Amino acid sequence: MASSSTSSANKSFKYDVFLSFRGEDTRTSFVDHLYHALQNKSIHTYKDDERIRKGKRISDELIGSIEDSKFYIIVFSKSYASSSWCLDELVKIMELAEAFAGHEKEEASGKWRLALKEAADLSGWELKNTAEGHEAKFIQKIVEDLSLELRAISFNIDEKLVGMESRVMDVVSCLGTGSDDVRMIGIKGMGGGGKTTLARAVFDRTSFQFEGKSFVHNVREVSNASLSGLKSLQKQVLRDILNDKGINVSSVFDGKEIMKKMMRHRKVLIVLDDVNRIDQLEALAGDLNWFKLGSRIIITTRDEQVLLAHGVEFVRDVSLLSNKEAICLFKTYAFGREIPIQRYKELSKQVVSYAAGLPLTIKVLGSLLCGKNELEWEDALKRLKTIPLAETLKILELSYTNLEDDYKEIFLDIACYLKGWERNKEIKVLESCRFHARIGLRVLEQKSLITFNCDSYDYEWVGMHDHLKEMAMNIIRRSHPDEPHKHSRLWKIDEIEDILANDLGRKATRCIQFHTKKFNPHILIKGLRNMKELRFFSVRGDTSNDFKFRIVSPHFPNAIRYLHWTDYPFRTLPKTFQANNLVALEMDGSKIVQLWEGGERKVLYKLRFLDLSCSSLRTLDLGLAPNLEELILVGCKNLEKLHFPGRCLNLRCLLLTNSKLRTLDIGQTPNLEKLDLQKSYCLEKLLIANECQKLAELKISHSNLRTLDIGMTPNLKKLVLTECRKLVKLRTSIGCLKKLVHVNLSDCVRFRSFLFTSKNYTYGSVDESLAVAPLAELNLTVKSLESCPLHPKSNLPKFWFKYFHTEDRPSLTRNLEMLLSVGMCACTNLEMFSRSICGLQRLIKLRFKGSFLEVTKDLDQLESLEELILFSTKINHLPDSICKLKHLKSLELDDIRLLERLPEDLGQIECLERLSLLSIDIKHLPDSICMLKHLKSLRLIFCSLLEKLPEDLDQLQCLEELILTNCKFLQDIPNSICMLKRLKNLQLHECSLLEKLPEDLGQLECLENLSLWKNEFLQDIPNSICEMKCLKYLNLYKCIRVEKLPEELGCLECLKELHINGTSISHLPQSILSLNGLGTHNRSLLYHTPRMILRSFVAQKRQLKSTIVKGRCIWSVLLQQAWELG
Repeated sequence: MASSSTSSANKSFKYDVFLSFRGEDTRTSFVDHLYHALQNKSIHTYKDDERIRKGKRISDELIGSIEDSKFYIIVFSKSYASSSWCLDELVKIMELAEAFAGHEKEEASGKWRLALKEAADLSGWELKNTAEGHEAKFIQKIVEDLSLELRAISFNIDEKLVGMESRVMDVVSCLGTGSDDVRMIGIKGMGGGGKTTLARAVFDRTSFQFEGKSFVHNVREVSNASLSGLKSLQKQVLRDILNDKGINVSSVFDGKEIMKKMMRHRKVLIVLDDVNRIDQLEALAGDLNWFKLGSRIIITTRDEQVLLAHGVEFVRDVSLLSNKEAICLFKTYAFGREIPIQRYKELSKQVVSYAAGLPLTIKVLGSLLCGKNELEWEDALKRLKTIPLAETLKILELSYTNLEDDYKEIFLDIACYLKGWERNKEIKVLESCRFHARIGLRVLEQKSLITFNCDSYDYEWVGMHDHLKEMAMNIIRRSHPDEPHKHSRLWKIDEIEDILANDLGRKATRCIQFHTKKFNPHILIKGLRNMKELRFFSVRGDTSNDFKFRIVSPHFPNAIRYLHWTDYPFRTLPKTFQANNLVALEMDGSKIVQLWEGGERKVLYKLRFLDLSCSSLRTLDLGLAPNLEELILVGCKNLEKLHFPGRCLNLRCLLLTNSKLRTLDIGQTPNLEKLDLQKSYCLEKLLIANECQKLAELKISHSNLRTLDIGMTPNLKKLVLTECRKLVKLRTSIGCLKKLVHVNLSDCVRFRSFLFTSKNYTYGSVDESLAVAPLAELNLTVKSLESCPLHPKSNLPKFWFKYFHTEDRPSLTRNLEMLLSVGMCACTNLEMFSRSICGLQRLIKLRFKGSFLEVTKDLDQLESLEELILFSTKINHLPDSICKLKHLKSLELDDIRLLERLPEDLGQIECLERLSLLSIDIKHLPDSICMLKHLKSLRLIFCSLLEKLPEDLDQLQCLEELILTNCKFLQDIPNSICMLKRLKNLQLHECSLLEKLPEDLGQLECLENLSLWKNEFLQDIPNSICEMKCLKYLNLYKCIRVEKLPEELGCLECLKELHINGTSISHLPQSILSLNGLGTHNRSLLYHTPRMILRSFVAQKRQLKSTIVKGRCIWSVLLQQAWELG
């Protein structure tokens, strides 16, 4: 078998295969069978007709067919070589297969001989040696191999299908074509999200593996178009699979029976695109047992419920495009390439931002803007702010149109004001409006109209794509396009202010949400009085600064379910407001002092969410809201009294910070999950119920608590008690902190002990130690801890402590045997402890900070140590054992002034990747550091006595970063540095005695940043730096003796920033004109630029960007100077 020239890979071919054969040998036997096998596999095959074989020479028609074929199958039979016709075919085939490249013309017999020789060298099949001589199996083998070859050259994802490859592979893996079962795979996603495109790509990639295939487009549209829609779809599937155009279907039932009967004998791949009803699946793929083992059915839909109802086991969501993918896709449609025209770059970002990852919108806008100028682009973007894309809306609205009426209302509510809410809160508000919210949200999610996103606390938040929100608002506006006061939902500021100010409110208005400033609140509330069915009211912005109120306006509609008013200007809620339906009340930053005017006690039975953060609230009785679930009083600095009734059974979250409360009794709150009392400066007493079974997070800071009893809290994950400087003891029940993953007692300087009580303890043996969850983190800042509270088997990855003193050092080490990371800061009694810490064999990170006299000699026992930091200690030498830390990757020595030398065998730390020496008074580095084969970063900062570097630095072949700062005695840089082929960052700052750089510095081919800051004796920049093709940043700040730049600086085509402030450079080299995107931060330089260069710069660099000089564009500065220079 031969293939056409690779140079024609992108050509559109008429045939997949050309058959070359000796007619009288095989036309009615082998070739006929092979031809039909290929055709049945949908491999378009050319087999000549005997009628065109006239004369001895090959016809033009046959030559054209050869040229128009991707592959050639040459059937060598006994008399093939005796036919001049066949041999001419063979010569043409071999020429196209590039087997005759460079051959000179020869006589026909010579060409035939060469063609036969070349063909004999091609790989192929031989009947007697394949499939044991069975012709049928032999043909099957040929067809399978050819299918693979065709797939290899034919499947090439369209270059415009950006980001498709990973999505295709995900679905292909889900297909599991190697598995001998029948599978249905669902592809679900919102309209315009790329479901059909993905299914098509998967189909093209995998269909060769099946005996029959069918891609059924637009199932929804075709089945709804007429009564015979489903029949026509069944007929299409059968005709595609059986390759029989004569098949007819009399009824849907008849179609099902035919499919059951005929599909069982073929391994098929079927794609049913855009399914929206279960009856469509029942008619086209009723059951798995309709199909032969190995068959696969792919279903694309917007409605997940269709898949669930049909028992589809494998479902894949189509993810929207990432920002990077979206930009690439847009570029291909707008510019016909992935590299945009520079001046359209910012406009392209705006388009992509508007599209929000939706492929349909990106394609439509890309095609629309292609060939348009900048002004037309800007105008189109302005239009999108008020008039959405009709083509996108048409596709998206299909999902909305098929919803039940109540689900439509829920969808519109979410789009207009509930998007981004926590799911439970959203359900409560919708249920108060008499919606069946739980099933409604589920239906909308299944139809890809909304999403649910979980945060780290397992709360679910409701999301919606921006285009779906836009679609919903468009639907509302269409009802009364020129009469906004008749709209059911209002959100445009100018329309709302006009309606409220002119008292145009109607009963039809259900929702108002807007941001405003300096709008009279009395007028605002008065405008609500005719909106009797208003259920949602949200106003944000400053409405009170210029107004002083003592009497509250009386016009709140009683139907309101959700009331949010930032900076509410009144001191109470109005007496006339019944609020019997109120579910959520949010008045952050308000002037409210108490809930009801005159201290009236109105009980809000339906209130679930109350947020009065940063308000003037002084007192609150939670008996007025007995069913409250969430109470947020953050920053209520005037709050002096908070009364809890005996039982708050529904309260899940209490955030209470910056209050004046001295005592807090939260009573019976069995469902409390989160309690935040940070910055409780006055809090002296906190009473938590004995059993808070669901409490997961407890935060208290800056309190005056002396003791704290957290009772039975088996689900506590996070305990934060920071800067509680009077706290001495913490009580908890034994065994109740097994889920704890974060403990922070920082700056609790008087803390002495954990007390474990056995009250109500029924979980087994008593063990007075703190058993925490794997991957926990403990942060202690205490001066005198009586004993280590940790359980000996605690798998604790992080244990940070400072000011730590314990008399029980052995138990501390024993109890930390699983420790992975430890920090020691200013420890007062750790000289001896530092020896015992070497028993922590799983320790990965170790940090010493403080007044240690020495580091233990047994450091090599820390077999797992990867990071070692020694900071501000009094040690004067390092133990040689540090060189035996085989897994150490990072070594940092900081401010160790007494250290005069490093261990000579430091180069034996074979895994070391980062060596950082800061404020170390050593004169030289050990030569052995050149043996650190994996070293990537070497930092020598404020090593003021360092005189020289090792000569063999070129051995550090992995080095990517070399930083030398304030090495005042360093006089030169060894030439070997020029051989560091991976070096990207070279910084030589304030090396006062450095006079010159190596001449061959330009050999640093990967260098991106060369910073020579404040090298006052440096005189010349080597010309070789112009060879640094990757250099992006060149900094010569205050190199006062440097007078010129290399003339060929323009060769640095990647250069982005050039800093030459404080140098003696008086002119720019002419070649700098060729640099694109170069910026400069030295305006004074421009005044010394020669007049001709300056004018040329102005003329040629009109597109120069990203070059801000003290808030002004360098272009404007250059233009001004060019004018001044005449």
